Amino acid sequence: MPRKFLVVVDDSPEFEAALRYASRRARSTGGRVALLRVIPRGLDAHWSGARDDIERELRAEAEALLQRLGQEAAERSGSPPLFLIEQGEPQAAIRKVVGEDPEIKILVLASAGGGRAPGPLVAAVLKQGAAFTGRKLPVTIVPGELTEKDIEDLA
Repeated sequence: MPRKFLVVVDDSPEFEAALRYASRRARSTGGRVALLRVIPRGLDAHWSGARDDIERELRAEAEALLQRLGQEAAERSGSPPLFLIEQGEPQAAIRKVVGEDPEIKILVLASAGGGRAPGPLVAAVLKQGAAFTGRKLPVTIVPGELTEKDIEDLA
């Protein structure tokens, strides 16, 4: 089985660098990209009727986003990516999917550039180390300002 590169799909501008890097690494190593989109968990219980509608809408939006990004990942990596959608907090979702799939061998995150804070996931990785994912798993932190050429040279 090919090893999988897990990329957390978020709305940050640096996410694209992580996707490009993971896709390029997957191509050069015969691996596969796994795209994880984390959607927030529910609202208050007294909104339960509306909560189901909102959760369905969020899931549909996540599926559409993954389909769009999946086309780019497939073109760059040479194989169709795996789509994962989880509800809750990003760190717990990462821990869950990493725990369920031993073929996930590398977590790829991108850090913010231009002197901005690195982002909550990168900060958590730096603070918690191996405890972040629940098992020993290499984490690649890609500078968000890498160009396409930079990524080609590195991957």
